[in-house]
Amino acid sequence: MSRAQPSLQILTANRLADGAVVYLTAAGTWSTEIRQSVVAREERAASALLARGQKDAEAAIVVGPYLIAALEGAEGPRAASLREQIRAAGPSRPVADAVAAAVNLAYP
Repeated sequence: MSRAQPSLQILTANRLADGAVVYLTAAGTWSTEIRQSVVAREERAASALLARGQKDAEAAIVVGPYLIAALEGAEGPRAASLREQIRAAGPSRPVADAVAAAVNLAYP
């Protein structure tokens, strides 16, 4: 019988000051670099990360903290889902703006 690999999780939120996507680090700070995030390898650790995120949300540092599935990468953790990979890569709006400008299309 094979054992399932443990579910790795990291904590993400948006920084209240500017809306940037941020990740909680082992130092207890927030970074825009997902590879600097602290990884929870068990449910208890994940619960502790989420509690820390809630505390920072109450202190108006971040908004909407939540846990995401993570994968181990050569350069540090990375997001498991496509949605979170897109969030980690940064804003897509400038790309959409450039495409819209190229085809002379305006959108709100």
